[in-house]
Amino acid sequence: LDFADPAATQTRQVGGKAHGLAAMTQAGIPVAPGFAVTTRAYRDHLDRSGLGARLASLLAALDRDSIGALEQAEARIRDWFEYTPLDDAVRAPIVERYARLGGSVGRRDLPVAVRSSATAEDAAGTSFAGEYETFIGVRGDDAVDLHVRRCWASVYSARALSYAWKNGIDPLAVEMAVVVQKVVAARAAGVMFTVSPLSGDRSRIVVEASWGLGLAVVGGEVTPDRWVVSKVERQILECSLGDKHLEYLDGHTASPVDHDRRVQPCLTDAQVLALAQLGRQLERLQKCAQDI
Repeated sequence: LDFADPAATQTRQVGGKAHGLAAMTQAGIPVAPGFAVTTRAYRDHLDRSGLGARLASLLAALDRDSIGALEQAEARIRDWFEYTPLDDAVRAPIVERYARLGGSVGRRDLPVAVRSSATAEDAAGTSFAGEYETFIGVRGDDAVDLHVRRCWASVYSARALSYAWKNGIDPLAVEMAVVVQKVVAARAAGVMFTVSPLSGDRSRIVVEASWGLGLAVVGGEVTPDRWVVSKVERQILECSLGDKHLEYLDGHTASPVDHDRRVQPCLTDAQVLALAQLGRQLERLQKCAQDI
């Protein structure tokens, strides 16, 4: 389902992450184009390949309290997904949509992000953030196919299994969709909060960013630049420069940042204020504070 498809806002079909991207796309927020491989594709693969029955048997016999047993199960399950090919009825629509996405921007073998989007990921009371996989800079039909399966396999990582069971969730009941989305060639990237994450002040928007793709920021590898913006006056109240010593340009390898750029803010004031305006739009759209 393309993000613009009305059905792509049905969380049971596309998971929490894809639902958010589709809702933003359909509200006119600038979002990189992409599509969701639905939960039905995941279930079809488990059924057609016999993986579902094998997973049920393995998990039923697993010692949930043993880290070693969980890690062994993760490795075994990862191999099952890696070496169990997609049935053509599941693969063909994914390949067709990937080709269409590349055609829409005039680029064959378009670099994409392949991102897990589970139905349990953004559920009230639980946060699977960081438990499931995201891959950046994936190119070509075979690579997209493989990384979709790797996202599915991440349902059964040792961390995800442990977290699910501790929260009373059956891992076999988790529905996993996958986002396939054009990678933005970002000059700078980061995170934005429409409420101060330190004080809880709802009149403040906080923007944190660094050079290149956002991997260095969310991975904690750099100290990002930080701005505090007043929602009411729409003015920058604070700006502090971080230590932006490395950047990701391709989604795989970090590169050093030269001294001149390290001591320059990675966003202009106008860009920060434009981001803050998008943050206000999203807060109104979702009717609650947002982590963007």
